[in-house]
Amino acid sequence: MNEIDFIGYNGVHPDDFVYDVPTGYDSYLLLLIKSPAEMMLDNEIRQVSANTAILYTPGTRIYYRASKQEYVDDWIRFRTDESFVAQFPLTNIPFSVSDPEYCHNLFKLLTWESSFPSAASESIITNLLRVLFSKLYESSTVSIANIHAHALMDLHKRIYNNPHLNWSVSQMSEELHLSAGYLQALYKKMFGSSCMDDVITGRLRHAQDQLMYTTKPIQEIAESCGYNNVEHFCRQFRQYIGCTPGQFRKSANTSQPALTPTHQTLGGREINN
Repeated sequence: MNEIDFIGYNGVHPDDFVYDVPTGYDSYLLLLIKSPAEMMLDNEIRQVSANTAILYTPGTRIYYRASKQEYVDDWIRFRTDESFVAQFPLTNIPFSVSDPEYCHNLFKLLTWESSFPSAASESIITNLLRVLFSKLYESSTVSIANIHAHALMDLHKRIYNNPHLNWSVSQMSEELHLSAGYLQALYKKMFGSSCMDDVITGRLRHAQDQLMYTTKPIQEIAESCGYNNVEHFCRQFRQYIGCTPGQFRKSANTSQPALTPTHQTLGGREINN
């Protein structure tokens, strides 16, 4: 089911244009911004370039404005239960559109079809939306890969290679010059887990290795994995691995597979020894 509330293309607004819906809509809003603009993301105003798209989900604050020049966009506000919308990989985050003219023409066709409905309009609108979202899907995945991939991959590696560091989302976001919310959204889209889930995964993998192959005291291992408190280390180890550090070391030394956490999961990922 697809229900279009409002749609248009080549909307032109003056250089002082501001659009602000603090509580968002109870429907989706898809924009294709054809001029430079400014948007509020995680309570920060960010500059976006021309040929940028964004899909606002229901209930999300909407704020965008002209950037010292005429503002132009295509837009559609709609309700849907289509999976290609619900599962779109990048929501409430702007991304560059690789073929804006192609997408613009789809907006035009959708506008015409919704303005002059016929018996076949529902099927036509569904198919046009499917094509539009397929095209935007390509752009969204390319956008994630091209813009932040190198920095995110480097961060991902450093998290796993440096479990002893005092990692925090605020410190990571400052390093990458991104807001904390934006970093977390991009990181999860790229790796399928949160930054801090990967911090815990990296620390506990390092702990397992130390428990299996060294005779270091558990407190020393906890410190080498970034834990200032051995009780917190033991509690988190048991929570995610399913046994205490001491039990894990004993099972590894006596080769008892029942306590070896080969199939335990952490942050949506399987932990392999």
